[in-house]
Amino acid sequence: MLAPQGSKARRKLAKKEGLQHQKIARARKDFQYKTAHSLVSTGKKVFFHENLNLKGLSKRNAPLQDKEGKYLPNGQSAKSGLNLSWADAAFGEFFVILGHIAAKAGAVVVAKNPAYTSQLLSYRDQVIFTDCGIRKYWDEIENLWVDRDINAAINIKRVGLDVFPTIKRLKGSIKIVDSITDDTSKEVLRTLRGA
Repeated sequence: MLAPQGSKARRKLAKKEGLQHQKIARARKDFQYKTAHSLVSTGKKVFFHENLNLKGLSKRNAPLQDKEGKYLPNGQSAKSGLNLSWADAAFGEFFVILGHIAAKAGAVVVAKNPAYTSQLLSYRDQVIFTDCGIRKYWDEIENLWVDRDINAAINIKRVGLDVFPTIKRLKGSIKIVDSITDDTSKEVLRTLRGA
């Protein structure tokens, strides 16, 4: 049973709860600083990351209505948990911390547009991951399992280094216009085999 409002017991409980929240917040910030320091201590001078629309990622789903005006399930209950996870991870805060620590070490953190990076195979400019449900791809030519997230991370690096192909969307399909993948494909394959 909860103590009455304004009572000494209620204030004591509020203080105890506040201390728990403070402990969680400090643990999160400590993890972010340790992760940033471990990244910067690798000696790399440039760090690329996706320029994420964090506000858009944690937005509510649009309501769905049928022809009579009745509301239909739109997946918002599942999205609520995802929104909490996004907020709890505090990516925006982490990128700020990483930027400060990298600047102290003489490195830079650069946000890059992630367009098409998760769809294109990083070592052979071929559109593979068209459906978000495809998490892994077996490449028969290279005898290699390719993880979608690792592949996208490599492509973000390629975007940052300006070696990502020029892509145009024509009538709904993706067309690769210009590419210099041959120069970087061996390095990418070494990275994927090591992952």
